[in-house]
Amino acid sequence: MPAVIVLGAQWGDEGKGKATDQLGQRTDVVVKFNGGNNAGHTVVIDGEKYALHLLPAGILSKGVTPVIGNGVVVDLEVLFEELEAMTSRGVDVSRLLISANAHIIPSYNRLVDRAVEKSLGERQIGTTGRGIGPTYADKMNRIGIRIQDLFDPSILGQKVRSALKSKNLTLTAMGLDPVDPDTVIEELLSYADRVRPMVVDVSLLVNNALDEGKTVLFEGGQATMLDIDHGTYPFVTSSNPTAGGALTGSGVGPTRIDAVVGVAKAYTTRVGEGPFPTELTDEVGRALRQKGGEFGVTTGRPRRCGWFDAVVVRHATRVNGLTDICLTKLDVLTGYETIPVCVAYEVDGVRTEEMPLDQSGFHHAVPVYENLPGWEEDITGVRSFEDLPANARAYVTRLEELSRCAISSIGVGPGREATIVRTPILD
Repeated sequence: MPAVIVLGAQWGDEGKGKATDQLGQRTDVVVKFNGGNNAGHTVVIDGEKYALHLLPAGILSKGVTPVIGNGVVVDLEVLFEELEAMTSRGVDVSRLLISANAHIIPSYNRLVDRAVEKSLGERQIGTTGRGIGPTYADKMNRIGIRIQDLFDPSILGQKVRSALKSKNLTLTAMGLDPVDPDTVIEELLSYADRVRPMVVDVSLLVNNALDEGKTVLFEGGQATMLDIDHGTYPFVTSSNPTAGGALTGSGVGPTRIDAVVGVAKAYTTRVGEGPFPTELTDEVGRALRQKGGEFGVTTGRPRRCGWFDAVVVRHATRVNGLTDICLTKLDVLTGYETIPVCVAYEVDGVRTEEMPLDQSGFHHAVPVYENLPGWEEDITGVRSFEDLPANARAYVTRLEELSRCAISSIGVGPGREATIVRTPILD
């Protein structure tokens, strides 16, 4: 299967980095197609933990070409800090390529992001304050700055000065100092020579690779329920982390895709604001957070934790056309006598097995649980589905039925090797 999309099937933090890393060992090109440094992937190799924010997980696999696609927004300062950190750990980063059409996060958008979020008060979205939203807004408003603009000082200057006319009005209205355009221009131009060798036409690169029979993996940031169109709006990210976003964020057509893999935890987590029907706000939820190490890779924020929500994952299966699910962190559920699974919602007394039609309905959705028997056995060393405890196998099988998608692999620990492969995706 030469073209595979890997994306999150919940609210993010599902373990996409590990899934991409595992598949990336058998691919030629890994393309990150959306988001920026507002999310992180954690990969554990031989006991060493690597926290990736802007770089594709493919950077850790030898022989793989890691690519940042046009759908990504790039903070150049963060990019080079991350490259230097990887280099210091012996990772070869010279293979990294970047789309000429990817948009740059200028420093003033970080200021605008934090100022606007603060002004929302109790209605805050939960943004990371890294300038992601304002940069995507600039892209849609056609005042954005792209990687290719670094190589034309005249165009770069025009774009920065034009954007700051309105940005400075916003900043001063909020009591902040205006930004000097010359300072921004000088900062951005300082990156030009370092970026130039990395810049390519990603659409051409990827399509040529597929024509040559190479395997390409499309790596999504965030997740389906954070999608700007199909997530829990307005508590979402500013891009499309769904399968459609992989196409527009890299420049390939839908007929080129062979498989779409959704990554889902054996339970559910969420960071930031917004509705979360199965959230556990009691001691059970706090214990699950500690046991699962549920703290943000990028922000360190504690994640909200709850039971597996099959309504959400069914939604992800449909929206993305999932062909496979990689289930992660099954080992975290060891030790529970019973494990509740949300199979439907009640909204104003009416049961529904699908996502409510409107935002208000989802806010008021009450989970309908089915209790499944748990298991006590340590499963971290298990490498075949048949060797799992009977109740663990039954749990996975039931999630598969409820999600309406085959569960092809099961994570039983954080390491690259701690995985049960039921059906090889790339065979």
